[in-house]
Amino acid sequence: MELLAIAIDKPEDTNFILGQSHFIKTVEDLHEALVGTVPGIRFGLAFCEASGKRLVRTSGTDAHCVDLAARNAQNIGAGHSFIIVLGDGFFPVNVLNTVKMVPEVCRIFCATANPTQVLVAQTDQGRGIVGVIDGLPPLGVETAEDVQWRHDLLRKIGYKA
Repeated sequence: MELLAIAIDKPEDTNFILGQSHFIKTVEDLHEALVGTVPGIRFGLAFCEASGKRLVRTSGTDAHCVDLAARNAQNIGAGHSFIIVLGDGFFPVNVLNTVKMVPEVCRIFCATANPTQVLVAQTDQGRGIVGVIDGLPPLGVETAEDVQWRHDLLRKIGYKA
């Protein structure tokens, strides 16, 4: 077995969701779930088919996001994995529960805009996602000033009243 660290290739502020599912129907079901949850959402998704033709299946509402998703899915190359790349101004927090509720979705590895490495195990049979490295390590523990900044930010962007 070989362990690989595959970097997600994307613009710095682009959010994505990385997960695993179990069926080719995932592509259509994720697409429908996303457009039904956030009107006007821009996204691309790619799914690595694990049997049959073993293609990277794609869908989305934004050609650039579809291309990014397909390229990253192919780089990861792990069967039944999927990646959803969100367009500018769209965030995982707005769709994550909907994605989790799609019947074929088995797990979510991460939902982030951080620099991310996907830890992939490769064997003679193929590849599987072992985990992710999401962002960078902490530099310390927040102070009272940091807590206030966090509270203010969440209210400023509308996630808390």
